[in-house]
Amino acid sequence: MVAFVLPVSTLRAGGPVKAKSSAKALAFAAEVTNLYQEFDLKEVGLSKKAFEYALKGYYYLLDRRWLNKTNIISICDMSQSSRSKRFYVLDLDQRKVLVNTYVAHGRNSGQEFARSFSNSTSSHKSSLGFFITQGTYFGNNGFSLRIRGMERGINDKAGSRNIVVHGSQYVGPDFLEMNQFCGRSYGCPAVPADESETIIDLIKEGSVLFIYHPTKKYTARSKILNS
Repeated sequence: MVAFVLPVSTLRAGGPVKAKSSAKALAFAAEVTNLYQEFDLKEVGLSKKAFEYALKGYYYLLDRRWLNKTNIISICDMSQSSRSKRFYVLDLDQRKVLVNTYVAHGRNSGQEFARSFSNSTSSHKSSLGFFITQGTYFGNNGFSLRIRGMERGINDKAGSRNIVVHGSQYVGPDFLEMNQFCGRSYGCPAVPADESETIIDLIKEGSVLFIYHPTKKYTARSKILNS
């Protein structure tokens, strides 16, 4: 009989499971860095932390086979001013930023900067976290895209709140010529009207949308980020 003995250093570190977990974390960190540089995301203003969280959520949803469109990640970086192009659509296959444009936050989330977020009906605030895009329809705001909130207690009332992606004239460079910052929605991630159809067609029907802000109230509660 041959006895196999694990190194003491491995045992003290928590055994092979913890070692494997550490190796996975290191590999993920390296992937985040490589992709962040390859997409040149610093140049277009997306924070590395926002991208890291988005990629982590993407893999979480992908592993559960909840995504139908697996090459697209959309990110709204609500840590930025609404004067900034803080909406990003990334193509993982092409390693390319397909869209970088403006996006509105909820009128009760803040003025130029979004500072407060909610999942409550009639709050008129943005919700943070991970969403999966669904089908399109024509409504009061024209061509629109339904999104499903995937985080219980954080954004899962998106459907009942009618939180959708739609175009609006109060978002974009024309509006900013006459105003200090972009207009605000009832909580929807509204995008420039002249870009909305292109954006919706790119991300509709089963891609991940991540609405980011570094507030600890969200990052501590999110089961996806803490999985």
